[in-house]
Amino acid sequence: MMLLAAASGQAKKTLSMNKEPLAACAAETKSPLAGKYLTFNLGAECCGIPVVKVREIIRHIPPTLVPQMPDYVSGVINLRGKIIPVVDFRLKLGVAAAAVTEHTCIIVAQIRSCSRPPVAMGIVVDSVDEVCTIPAGAIEPTPEFGVALDVSFLVGMAKLKTKVVSLLDLDNILGTTAARASAAAAKSPTHN
Repeated sequence: MMLLAAASGQAKKTLSMNKEPLAACAAETKSPLAGKYLTFNLGAECCGIPVVKVREIIRHIPPTLVPQMPDYVSGVINLRGKIIPVVDFRLKLGVAAAAVTEHTCIIVAQIRSCSRPPVAMGIVVDSVDEVCTIPAGAIEPTPEFGVALDVSFLVGMAKLKTKVVSLLDLDNILGTTAARASAAAAKSPTHN
């Protein structure tokens, strides 16, 4: 059983997930997108990422600044002796910045870039919602917007009870950021 420690408000919650692999869920529903997702919020928007990408969820830690990084790279944190680059997901996705609250947390995820091994990266989000199983029937392809837009960061849209969840491709969104931030963090002499 994999445990994710999530900070939500004042209390820590522990979310547990079944051992069944994502592939087993997908086989039952005949869709590679169906499976378990961690949903989180950026303002009023709800997004989801596959739980297999998530290593852990931690309370927000103010990162150490790394010079000459893009605005959306907040810096680095020391997570049990390992330096992890941190990205403000609001800024990376073009959403207006927001103040850190008691619900703000960092999702530590494994990001793959095309030419490097997977890298652990922290993603600052407004709050974590839940781990849920999304069946194939609830997932639709990314809609056409009628103009040429880059929607390669979306793998689909899920219809859940009262909301629509944007299913994100973290590797596509953060692959080059992970490589650049990790290289800069390795050179940085400062640690939290």
